Amino acid sequence: MEIKDITYSYDKKTNHLENISSKIDQHKITTIIGPNGSGKSTLLGILANSYAPNKGQVMIDGKQLHQIKPKELAKKIAIVHQQNSAPADMTVEKLTSYGRLPYKSIFSNQTPDDQQAVEWALQKTNLIAKKTKMISELSGGERQRAWIAMTLAQSTPYLFLDEPTTYLDIYYQYEILELVKQLNSENGLTIVMVLHDINQAIRYSDTIMVMKDGKLIKKGTPEQVVTSELIQEIYGVQAVVKMDEESGLYILPLGTQ
Repeated sequence: MEIKDITYSYDKKTNHLENISSKIDQHKITTIIGPNGSGKSTLLGILANSYAPNKGQVMIDGKQLHQIKPKELAKKIAIVHQQNSAPADMTVEKLTSYGRLPYKSIFSNQTPDDQQAVEWALQKTNLIAKKTKMISELSGGERQRAWIAMTLAQSTPYLFLDEPTTYLDIYYQYEILELVKQLNSENGLTIVMVLHDINQAIRYSDTIMVMKDGKLIKKGTPEQVVTSELIQEIYGVQAVVKMDEESGLYILPLGTQ
């Protein structure tokens, strides 16, 4: 996936994204970080074709996103939004089955391929035992896994997640991130996600994209990107960046300037 000179504005007065060019590497985990209002979720929305850029283009498999029919694009890209809603009385299995809609015509019934994809998605997210449960009966972490299960049932090579750990306690945050890592390492999914926690981004990313004020400031491996100077520049926070054998690379914030 290639990002070519993207500029985007909600109101045509202020650019929320400005002249962004980059590349999303296949079969890798790319994480977008930056302060609130930096354009992280907007950029993810552009990559998912939720918004159309005012200038520039996003290419996937040599084609511009807007040239691909929605149903065909839904077979390439699945996205888990920051906030999701479903009827409280919907079961986990039913929600997951909606991931198969790109493969169906209006009047078609569920096929063996559909059922296999749903079962696989429930297994990967450890929800087989919960598949008859209502969405309203799930914990926050289980609910997030149910939405991921729906996207996995789409059988796409790209999976986008917008702040997937928001509103979750630390146990469920790492449960979700370990699932993301597994989907990448075992199933080869190309994953792009937005995270707030820099240490989580370091631990679970092959590539980090750093944004501020709608601009892409830096991109590279965690070791290349995360420095005390960058944390100060982007967040206005003094931090020590450390490396040890047990924890790997991590940051320790010391306070604001």
